[in-house]
Amino acid sequence: MASSLLRAALRAAPLILPLFALTVQGDTTLLDFEQVQLDSKHSHDHPALSFAKTKRGGGNGNDGQEFGHTHPPETECRAFPGSDDWPSDNEWRRFNTSLGGALLKPLPPAAACYTGTPSYNLTQCRYIVNNASSGSFFHDDPVQILTQWTEGNTCLPAINATGTCSQGGFPVYVVNATTVKHVQAAVNFARNNNIRLVIKNTGHDFGGRSVGAGSLSVWTHHLDSFQYLPRYTQGNYTGMAAQFGSGLQAWRVFNYMYDNGNITIVGPGLRSVGANGGWFASGGHGNLASFYGLGADQALEIHVVTADGRFVVANADENEDLFYALRGGGGSTYGVVTSVIVKAYPPINTTRAQLSIACRPPADTNARAPLAQITNATFFVNDTALYWKALGVYFQFKKTIVDAGGVDWDYLYPLQGVAAPTNGTVRNGTTNATVPATGPGFSFRVAATFPNRTVDQVATILAPLYAAFRAVPGLAHITLTRSEISTSPYAGARTPVPGSGLSQTRYRSRILPRVNWATEASFETTMSAIRAGVEDGGYTWHGLSIGATNDVAGYPGRTAAVNPAWRNGILHGIFITQQPTGLTTQAARDEEARIQRYMSVLRAVSPGAGAYMNEGDPGEPDWQQAFYGSNYNRLLNIKRRRDPWGVFWAPTTVGSEAWEVRTADGYPRSQNGRLCRVRATTATAASPAA
Repeated sequence: MASSLLRAALRAAPLILPLFALTVQGDTTLLDFEQVQLDSKHSHDHPALSFAKTKRGGGNGNDGQEFGHTHPPETECRAFPGSDDWPSDNEWRRFNTSLGGALLKPLPPAAACYTGTPSYNLTQCRYIVNNASSGSFFHDDPVQILTQWTEGNTCLPAINATGTCSQGGFPVYVVNATTVKHVQAAVNFARNNNIRLVIKNTGHDFGGRSVGAGSLSVWTHHLDSFQYLPRYTQGNYTGMAAQFGSGLQAWRVFNYMYDNGNITIVGPGLRSVGANGGWFASGGHGNLASFYGLGADQALEIHVVTADGRFVVANADENEDLFYALRGGGGSTYGVVTSVIVKAYPPINTTRAQLSIACRPPADTNARAPLAQITNATFFVNDTALYWKALGVYFQFKKTIVDAGGVDWDYLYPLQGVAAPTNGTVRNGTTNATVPATGPGFSFRVAATFPNRTVDQVATILAPLYAAFRAVPGLAHITLTRSEISTSPYAGARTPVPGSGLSQTRYRSRILPRVNWATEASFETTMSAIRAGVEDGGYTWHGLSIGATNDVAGYPGRTAAVNPAWRNGILHGIFITQQPTGLTTQAARDEEARIQRYMSVLRAVSPGAGAYMNEGDPGEPDWQQAFYGSNYNRLLNIKRRRDPWGVFWAPTTVGSEAWEVRTADGYPRSQNGRLCRVRATTATAASPAA
């Protein structure tokens, strides 16, 4: 825990800092890169880096002495390339000098595929198209995001690409932050020049929060230090802890766990995801969520650069409002997190059980590609009605899984592979030809993970599930074998660098509450809603059974701003589709309207529940309630007090309804447009983006 001397320095920073970057020594919780901070002389010499004029004092940052500099007068829109208030090239050069050369002006990586760009390189293009997804190329790029449609699809990778490549919704400039000073300078420069600011780490972003046309981006990817704290005290907690920077990816956290004696840290299920940042800020689920809680539940202390440009510490004793909001209240909203101190636990084993059930279509089998999902299944149920009974047996058992401290990850695929048009035909997944929509086929795959359980214990937990299968005529062949259960240390081996590819994925999600399992009638209506989206809608279903209750969250997690829907939820369910490239604005709106018909059924069977913003829809109706629940008004007050300038903005984040992205073509949810204030006539609109 930081010393009282450090606390005093941080409260007064940056005014008491010396004329060079601050270096703090001693028993502190500052990582190396956090010891390099922006000082007041530097900001005085370069007014564009000046700190904001704010009131400082009490733990909530709303009283005390005023100091700093005022913000420019409010304008309707953020500065934009070509606008009168966009900084000149000389100003950008001076900014770069102040950063020591950390300012980048990168083209999208796929520009290598376009002959009209200065970075055209056919060899590099072939690598991007054919090989880049097998490694960390896209994670390590300063502007690329993995879900491309939110940027505007203005520079898609393709060999022999036609058309043009433009910057589109990608940031214009990027600060490659390797110190807190870089983050502070970026925040101050953006605020003082009325520039849209975005924050990016790995590019795992389904909602367009890491991109923005005409923006300056803070790239946190290299804030990746780690330290293990064998004994740490904060508030009512004393025990093991770990501290790591906001750029550290989960695979490296798992390697640090292994290197430190297989300690346990709650992390993402997908190891290419950042272990801090957006995953953590909106809750953060993983394989230990029903046992130790969500990612946000683990935080003991958070270090953050706020909208006034100052570096502060937030925990249960100081800056309590930030400590609350940063744990589940959404990313890109209250500040740029530089590091977090989280609880660590002794080594733990996880035991995993798998099941796969396919429904072989009774007709048109050869026309329905891909069929690999069927041929690799463990069990087959060839009658559609009976197949859905089998799924009902399993889904009803999800409550038992989470109550035993487990989670599961399931996928349910309609085997035509793409959404069926409303005219009653489905598209062949290989040729895009249409075939009659008869004899549907499905594939269901699930893996359930139980922390701190042996193989025998998991077999005992699952025994009632397979007894329930046997009780249904026609399903007695679905049995459990020990070969489908395996156990291993949670962090028992080093993890290689994971890869990720580009996609056009769209998620729409709902956290289905425990009450939906309370009666047979409520459960059946829930299953009917899921079936409609998969069988009639043609959407892929992805479900995660998670029981991150307040009791599981413990101290201090139970007081976090996590969406209350997590606390009484059983199943985080998602309908997945791919946003086709080349859609007209109207076609994109029609596609949204179509899936919303199925999502509305899922919402109707879970009134008052919510959704997970990280895997949610940027077009979610009533997103304030869905993503934040009863916490929204409190979070909005914190946002307005901490960021009265609106420095931090991203779609569906707290307070974002005051702004909108004005795209040239009106394409829904795209970030390829200028960020402007919502006009008075539309100020009550629920969605912040056009």
